[in-house]
Amino acid sequence: MKTTKIIFTFTLLIILSVSLVVTGCGGGDSTEDGAADVGGKVLKVGILGPFTGHNARIGEEFKGAVEMAFARVDNKIGDYNVEFVWIDSQSDPEKATRAYEEAVLRDNIDVGLLNWHSSVAVACMDVAARNQIPHFFTLGATEVVNEKYESDPELYSYWLKGWATPYKLSGAYVEALTEATEKGLWEPRNNRVAVYGEDTDWGRSYGASFKSDFQEIGWEVVGEEYFTPGETELVPLLYSLRDMDASVIVGSMGSPPSWAAFIKQAQEVGIQSVIIADGLGWVGEWYEMTGDASNYILDQIPAWTTPEALQFKDDFENKYGITPSTSGAALPYDYVCFFIEIAQKTLEEYGELNKETIYNYSQEKVWTGQHTYSDGIIMEDYSFNAESVPDPVVGQGHFIFPVIQYYEGQGKIMWPDVWKEADFMSPAYIN
Repeated sequence: MKTTKIIFTFTLLIILSVSLVVTGCGGGDSTEDGAADVGGKVLKVGILGPFTGHNARIGEEFKGAVEMAFARVDNKIGDYNVEFVWIDSQSDPEKATRAYEEAVLRDNIDVGLLNWHSSVAVACMDVAARNQIPHFFTLGATEVVNEKYESDPELYSYWLKGWATPYKLSGAYVEALTEATEKGLWEPRNNRVAVYGEDTDWGRSYGASFKSDFQEIGWEVVGEEYFTPGETELVPLLYSLRDMDASVIVGSMGSPPSWAAFIKQAQEVGIQSVIIADGLGWVGEWYEMTGDASNYILDQIPAWTTPEALQFKDDFENKYGITPSTSGAALPYDYVCFFIEIAQKTLEEYGELNKETIYNYSQEKVWTGQHTYSDGIIMEDYSFNAESVPDPVVGQGHFIFPVIQYYEGQGKIMWPDVWKEADFMSPAYIN
């Protein structure tokens, strides 16, 4: 009798175990993380972004962009349900690599998407390469990523950028200011420029690009000032920049709190220079952060120019209650839509979706320029080729950012001429 009870109990445990495996211990419909119809085929997509920390505001835009893009296909690619794995970089390379490894080993992601910081990109390239995870369209654009790729193109062929390296974009500021000078809209008091930025791969990459751009037109670089990402007490740095007596101060950073502090404190210390603040508009609430202290500042950022882009902006704000930026939300949205196309074509060609088939399709079709994306809401065309990778193709009709000038909460395009909305205005605070 005792033996019979043991056998019955053991049999019951087996039945329960099989039942739990079949039902996934949870069952149910779609979840907000993108999992749907438990029990079918699943494509696990790792989304790398700053979801906590001083850049969490960008992470909010990333998340909304991803959700809205995949909602267009009901979170499915063919007969695969899409499951999101949110990889929180915390704006820290070391923490990002640990989180990425965990997403690979614990969550078994098949593919990675997006990323914000250059320093995180440089660190996570190795994780993706080591685990052979194809990672698409990262916005960390430092040339250090390109140098790393070029050191071993086969090893790092799993990492594809979605933002061009700084030196391919930063020269637009010089062109815009040169044009303003030639038209008599601005007369610099001297040919001196000072550089500032966050002390990261991104900040220093842009700083190096700016130095080169201005030196090429014969300007003197009179100093450089870098600070810790997220820093908000910048008055001493700004006094130093002011005392350099430069006609232009130029720099870039990725932290909204730092931008708010920099712009408002620049007004407080009486900066007498044209300010180039590359990336101020990376969050939608840039004007709420800075107010009229942002008047006359130059930035380089895509504009909400198409009806589709404006509709996306309204839909995003209605759904999430925050104002999206073109760089933090719309550009990632386009790239996620591009990836969805890539995944659909991969499934058609190979009959299955996994890291190997997605990587193979990407190498054969995307990296060679055979598969491009022209249905975006920001750029006319997203494409890559053997000469551009790991960067997108840059130029008119491809990946390009206009130069804009802010005034009273609006950013008006001043370069290139084909998109021009307003001429350069010489800042009223310059004596």
